[in-house]
Amino acid sequence: MSGRILVVDDIEANVRLLEARLMAEYFQVLTAYNGRDALEICANGECDVVLLDVMMPEMDGFEVCRRLKADPRTMHLPVVMVTALDQVEDRVQGLNAGADDFLTKPVNDLALVTRVKSLVRLKMLTDELRLRATTGQEISVQELMAQSLRNAESEKAKILVVDDKPSSYERIVKYLSAENRITLVSDPREALLKAADNDFDAAIISLSLADMDALRLCAQLKSLEKTRMLPLLIVSEIDQEQKVIQALDMGINDYVRRPVDRNEILARVRTQVRRKRFNLLLRDSVQQTIEMAVTDSLTGLNNRRYLDSHLPGMIEKAQERNSPLSLIICDIDHFKQVNDNHGHDVGDEVIAEFARRIKKNVRNIDLACRFGGEEFVVAMPETDIKTARIVAERIRNEISMHPFVVDQGGKQLAVTVSLGVASLEAPDDTPESLLKRADNGLYQAKRGGRNMVVYEAA
Repeated sequence: MSGRILVVDDIEANVRLLEARLMAEYFQVLTAYNGRDALEICANGECDVVLLDVMMPEMDGFEVCRRLKADPRTMHLPVVMVTALDQVEDRVQGLNAGADDFLTKPVNDLALVTRVKSLVRLKMLTDELRLRATTGQEISVQELMAQSLRNAESEKAKILVVDDKPSSYERIVKYLSAENRITLVSDPREALLKAADNDFDAAIISLSLADMDALRLCAQLKSLEKTRMLPLLIVSEIDQEQKVIQALDMGINDYVRRPVDRNEILARVRTQVRRKRFNLLLRDSVQQTIEMAVTDSLTGLNNRRYLDSHLPGMIEKAQERNSPLSLIICDIDHFKQVNDNHGHDVGDEVIAEFARRIKKNVRNIDLACRFGGEEFVVAMPETDIKTARIVAERIRNEISMHPFVVDQGGKQLAVTVSLGVASLEAPDDTPESLLKRADNGLYQAKRGGRNMVVYEAA
């Protein structure tokens, strides 16, 4: 896996050593010898992970990290502190500043590469979500991050703790309970079901489970669709370094070593919860963007773009199966007069109610779309022309027989609709030919006096 790694240290020998180790793994390496240069490189979007020394003149690593996390352009960047400081207090200070991890000098090569690979994967996932979330709508990552921080502060996180030793889990539960809602599972075999049935913000798993390989449980959680994005934090013994490296390589998000320090585990859990909620907001924004691209906001029906992309497949499937498919085009009669006489707000009410009545009279498998303006299309698989004409007449009656109540109940409008119907008739029929025939039927209905259904044959 490739990625752009920024190494920040005021001592050139340290920079060159890390640079050589990372380039041997085919990472692209950028370097900075002070905090100000590092902030500029990050703000320009030139790196994926920052390896940051703590002890630097003018601006130490803690301050650099705080500034990175306070800037909307760089707050999502993973930061690893690389330092000779090895006290718990130093790690907690770095984690509270926003760091993702600490590596103590001299740095273990395998631990370095594994952690960097893990964070590059995380950064690429977040970048993809950020790109999709900000495409096609007015939304900023800064707003999403601010919202995720508000959510993290206002609502206790739901944490799953998987540990089968009371001497271990009692301390963890005690430390975390003040800020989180804890679910303890002492039988690891129940953990998978519990995680799949609940919406947890993070899971903490002991690496020293007696009756199950903890990494196998982690792999199972990562393989399930429901729990794939659940942040996993493992609790390890000091002599389990190789297992920790293996865990990071398979995608576990973070780890803490025993004896567990209260402030450290709280800080690490906060980081994972904040990132999980941020990415969840990004994914929701992506889904909203997708829905906005194919849905008409006024009616809730699919739009013409969706029809254009799905109708060819519907026709192809019908032709392969030699099954019928029919199309109805509906156009509200004299709709311009509604807007001219009652205003566009009332016109929008009529459009929305018209769509609701169409939806009421078609099946779930039918594709009802707002084609544009006051024109709608219904594509009906497994429907011959006789049935399609019955459906069209049902829609016509539904519209004409019941006045439209608008303007907060202050007005009742008589509305009618003209409809054109066409059906697949030849092996070489296309979406264009089918729509053209239905449109010809609609045109004849308009010329014939409106409020009628006309079938147009090939």
